[in-house]
Amino acid sequence: MSEEQNVAAAEAPAGLPKRWYVVHAYSGMEKAVERNLRERVDRAAMQDKFGRILVPTEEVVELKNGKKAVTERRFFPGYVLVEMFMDDESWHLVKHTSKVTGFVGGAKNRPAPISEAEVMKIVNQMQEGVEKPRPKVEWTVGEVVRVKEGPFTDFNGSVEEVNYDKSKVRVSVTIFGRATPVELDFAQVEKV
Repeated sequence: MSEEQNVAAAEAPAGLPKRWYVVHAYSGMEKAVERNLRERVDRAAMQDKFGRILVPTEEVVELKNGKKAVTERRFFPGYVLVEMFMDDESWHLVKHTSKVTGFVGGAKNRPAPISEAEVMKIVNQMQEGVEKPRPKVEWTVGEVVRVKEGPFTDFNGSVEEVNYDKSKVRVSVTIFGRATPVELDFAQVEKV
């Protein structure tokens, strides 16, 4: 190896060992933290110390004005996952990013990483949400609900059957002392 190749090899670290850390952010500001972190990493030219930055979200289906709409829901509100090589410089960059309150776990200035298995579980949950969006509200048989619109408004009843494909729920409502099954849209009922 020539002298120049030795210097080049010393300057370009052969991939720093990165681990996953959980960063606590202001709730509702997770995407802004992700954006701010990426900008700060680029400005500080620390791309070699940072890997992926994830905001754990999943797609959920909800009824809006009678139409199904797919929206994104954060399943760990207030948290951002950051893959990084931990040293004083990278810790300082993340800790002093706008809308970041700090790291989760470990000592105050030495956060503990989470395992690759935990990250994969979260990534798989995100992937499942893209492939088959979950309903925004989940109903369970036997649960007591209140009807909020339609001819049975303000009646309470218990859930007998749930059909997620059609976004319908069959509720047993007591009318004049008799239990009557009524099929309603998810949007017509709410949890009590």
